[in-house]
Amino acid sequence: MMVVKMKKIYQSPLPYYDERLHDICALVLHCSTHDADEMVEVLREKQLSSHYIIGLDGKIIQPVDDAKRAWHAGVSRWREMDNLNHYSIGIEISSPSMGQESYRDAQICNLIWLCRRLIRKYRIPPVNVVAHSDVAPQRKPDPGLMFPWQYLADSGVGLWYDLSDAKKVSEDDPAKLLSVIGYNIENISAASYAFCRHFLPQLVEKCSDIKWLLDNVYPSDYVFPLQYINVLKACAYKYSLLKNTKMRSIRSKK
Repeated sequence: MMVVKMKKIYQSPLPYYDERLHDICALVLHCSTHDADEMVEVLREKQLSSHYIIGLDGKIIQPVDDAKRAWHAGVSRWREMDNLNHYSIGIEISSPSMGQESYRDAQICNLIWLCRRLIRKYRIPPVNVVAHSDVAPQRKPDPGLMFPWQYLADSGVGLWYDLSDAKKVSEDDPAKLLSVIGYNIENISAASYAFCRHFLPQLVEKCSDIKWLLDNVYPSDYVFPLQYINVLKACAYKYSLLKNTKMRSIRSKK
């Protein structure tokens, strides 16, 4: 596991948030083509927000306090959670290619430090460290096919699979397996492609045209390739072992 040192977090407040009604129990990772300071201004113009932004040089900016509900995930669903804004902390990472090219070492190092800090503070379970594309598979492709999910998992952020676990799962229906992991399977093509973005990026088509990528998030006729069913089964096994932390209503505790 890599060693990361204490980082400085710069404050750049945005007013686009509201009060939380639920405990924090998830991290949603995004990317944007803008560098950190520019991204703050873009969010301001769009009247959106994120809790953290990580720039190309690794600079960390915090526009919204953790305790507030930032406006970053939009229409989204993961496991028992509808509208991830209620439950999550959103982290934007600068990527001029929208994740089609590798992220910089400084970014990933600082992201890991930040995520570990938040995971410890809020006891966020590994099953709830997710991509924007995981929670909004029909709408969003970020943080992209080059995002190093396995490296993060090896560093204590999120989960990765052990292929030997596939033999422990008898279920062969991709839809049911995706649902066990946490995906919204109302659109099975979108969910399948989002899974591949996270766990099988070699199956995702690389795209240099960002506008086309944003307008064509997934192939509408995509069918999960059954030659990779063991990867899906191994992931489902791993995710089935770890449940969400109790998602308590903040309002109910008052």
